Amino acid sequence: MSTNSLPLFQKFKLPNGVEYEQPLGLFINGEFVAGKEGKTFEVLNPATGQNSGFVHEATAVDVDIAVDAAEKAFYEGPWSRITPADRGKLLLKLADLFEENLTVLASIEAFDNGKAIQLAKGDIGACVGCLRYYGGWADKIHGKVIDTASDSFTYTKQEAIGVCGQIIPWNFPLLMWAWKIGPAIACGNTVVLKTAEQTPLGGLYAASLCKEAGFPPGVINIISGFGRTAGSAIASHMKIHKVAFTGSTPVGRQIMKAAADSNLKKVTLELGGKSPNIVCEDADIEKAVEWINFGIYYNGGQCCCAGSRIYVQDTIYDKVVAAFKKRAEENVVGNPFDEKTFQGAQVSQAQYDRIMKYIDIGKQEGAVVETGGVRHGDEGWFIKPTIFSHVTEDMRIMQEEIFGPVCSIAKFHDIEDVVAKGNGTQYGLASAVHTKSISTAMEISSKLRAGTVWVNCYNSLHWALPFGGYGESGIGRELGKEALRNYTQVKTVNINLA
Repeated sequence: MSTNSLPLFQKFKLPNGVEYEQPLGLFINGEFVAGKEGKTFEVLNPATGQNSGFVHEATAVDVDIAVDAAEKAFYEGPWSRITPADRGKLLLKLADLFEENLTVLASIEAFDNGKAIQLAKGDIGACVGCLRYYGGWADKIHGKVIDTASDSFTYTKQEAIGVCGQIIPWNFPLLMWAWKIGPAIACGNTVVLKTAEQTPLGGLYAASLCKEAGFPPGVINIISGFGRTAGSAIASHMKIHKVAFTGSTPVGRQIMKAAADSNLKKVTLELGGKSPNIVCEDADIEKAVEWINFGIYYNGGQCCCAGSRIYVQDTIYDKVVAAFKKRAEENVVGNPFDEKTFQGAQVSQAQYDRIMKYIDIGKQEGAVVETGGVRHGDEGWFIKPTIFSHVTEDMRIMQEEIFGPVCSIAKFHDIEDVVAKGNGTQYGLASAVHTKSISTAMEISSKLRAGTVWVNCYNSLHWALPFGGYGESGIGRELGKEALRNYTQVKTVNINLA
């Protein structure tokens, strides 16, 4: 479709009856505009596999325009003179607008991503919390006075970096939008953010809320495009001094190389995972099974911290396998807009094919399918919750990130054994331990090489808690006070009083 025939806005009516005006253009310098090269791309509904519309596509030319707008806003516009308290007020206003539009935003997520509407509502609630949290931080970012000598006055300043490039994934489109926008804006930066090509709709609608909240033109720029063009342009842009990426480890490597080859921009990466979920023999089996079910099948397994490797102490292994199989088969899979649905569709045909390929690999390697392993329904991209048993540590399904509703369950004998197995991949994003013993929990937690360890729970994320990985799971931390480090640089001022 040519840009000339694609409007900048279009009335949408979603399957649950929600009607709203969907922006289709690129949000640059406070306005929705068409891409300069006249390109558009198709958006597909994961629940049906059918076309749900088109959006304007950003290329490197549009990235240049957005960066220039962000740079001008940072150095010359009203943003350069705004007080930290007023930055906070804008974020708080944006949070209020997210809350007021929660039903619309959640419905867009379910439609665009294929996730269950009940989970999408939780995502938007977390967006509200995240934006409010960083709105509260905006006027509390400061340096310190350091006493070095009686005849000098020395202090540090935490200064904004400038134009920040942000590239977000398709699995939590609006939540990752808020995770990136919140700390960057709180610190006083300006932003050029690229949404995932699979899920552009929510980010564009959120851009309209930025305008309504009163952000000056150029402060927040949201573009839709592909990684190989727009994403690559952001990673290598000489006027962008910070890039944040959430996505796969291979793409994270490419972004880091591009940052090094351009202007050595600051880089934070939140990448893949293959997280161990450990059930000790003294655990409450019923509760542990609920959490391991939630840990892997939440968001259709399309979660970087998914508990995809489940280790159960050998003395209770058979009980846990039987209980987990029963629980997994109770999950409601299907229509994202049904309030009873827990697991919606996989995001795309490519992702569906990738997951089914790994299921075939597991079977070929000799693992046993306890349940699932097949398609669900006859349209869209749905896969039944899948459990593999009789797995070994060298199998690909135990070592490689599948990013779908597929997990492997294996035995362990003692703490030394499970720690070795838990640390047995190149990843280190998240993990969990289920036990009634606080000493066991603390011992295993201290020995696991992972950015997060959950005890008797899973996927318990909060905007005040730092989140990120060890090893090939990334660099830096999202959320909490730690995220502010990603978006400031320290300046030392030393005044000679002599």
